[in-house]
Amino acid sequence: MSKSLKSLFWIIMTTALTFGFFHHLIDPKVLNFERLHIFLFNLCGGGTMLVYFTEDQPQLSRRGIFFLCFSLLFAFCAFMQWYGFTLVIPLVLATILESVRIHHFGSFLPRGLFSKREKTSTKFHQASLLCLSLGLVISSLAILNSEYGHWLTLDKLKLDTFFLGFSFPLSLITMSVIFGLMKNNNTPPIGTLKEISFWIINLGVIIFFLFILANWFIPQVLIASTLFLTVALIFYLYWYQGKRLQQKAFLTSGILFLLVTSVTGILYILLAFSKNYDHQQALPLLRMHAFTALYGWNLSGLTVISRHKDFPLRLHSRKVLFLHWLTVLILCPLGYFYPLFAIAAVLCYGWLLAVLLFNEGRMDQKIVELEDRILNTEK
Repeated sequence: MSKSLKSLFWIIMTTALTFGFFHHLIDPKVLNFERLHIFLFNLCGGGTMLVYFTEDQPQLSRRGIFFLCFSLLFAFCAFMQWYGFTLVIPLVLATILESVRIHHFGSFLPRGLFSKREKTSTKFHQASLLCLSLGLVISSLAILNSEYGHWLTLDKLKLDTFFLGFSFPLSLITMSVIFGLMKNNNTPPIGTLKEISFWIINLGVIIFFLFILANWFIPQVLIASTLFLTVALIFYLYWYQGKRLQQKAFLTSGILFLLVTSVTGILYILLAFSKNYDHQQALPLLRMHAFTALYGWNLSGLTVISRHKDFPLRLHSRKVLFLHWLTVLILCPLGYFYPLFAIAAVLCYGWLLAVLLFNEGRMDQKIVELEDRILNTEK
């Protein structure tokens, strides 16, 4: 990845977090920057990285450039509430993504998802692209219903609910990288557990989303608990099956972020359905859940896929991971309520991104030798 492209991603993703604190400057009733906060990170930054990673070219391809430009346009139009444009742009973005997916996997129908011969990492990769393209199409339909048709009037059937779904494809591509860095052990029970994990994660989130729309309490708790146990299983598999490369530190940290996200999600469901529920009192927990999901779990995966050809790097991993956890778990949630912490969060986050994207120190020879020994052993 060129320095100019890294700089572009740095600007997009730092701006995304900054917009998450703009309510301190401008009343959300006047201008609500929440959509820009979500779109710039998930769709513009994360979606473009997904295209870049899939095409595996030295530079961002023409399709990647088109995707980035149209996603930025979509984000701006959704922010300005120009819904006529937002009906069409998602369909253009979905078409670009599908062309990338078909070119990479060689088929319009995602047959590989149902093949026992297909690697779990490859299944997660294709599911990520397919989920994002379907999410874009569904968001267009949601806009059509919400702003024009008004056919369905569920309380949870809101545009922002669907827009948050752009985060799920980033989870899937991170899962793809995690399973891709596991040992090639697909014999029972390891292979069976990998396959079960894939289907529970994918079907579980879809079912969970339907339960949210239906506003069903017990089913939400059950499916959220099942997803938590599945993430714990993936953590176990990666801990014992993951190759001992430097990426493992970042991705292990990412899974821990996801476990925290799962716990806060379950706690929020229990709180939301309690008799004495107060949205303002629950807001700190909700903010921690959102920041941990976006800038903790998803950023860990995006870091690895953005620099997948650069590893191993001589990064001071413990210091970087400490800065990551400090920023996401403490500074960002506090920054939502206190402006000084918001400034600290943006500064630390910008510094963290700069280290993760631009560090070009000399490779750690010990890690290189270890990687060579592992690869030779597998051969």
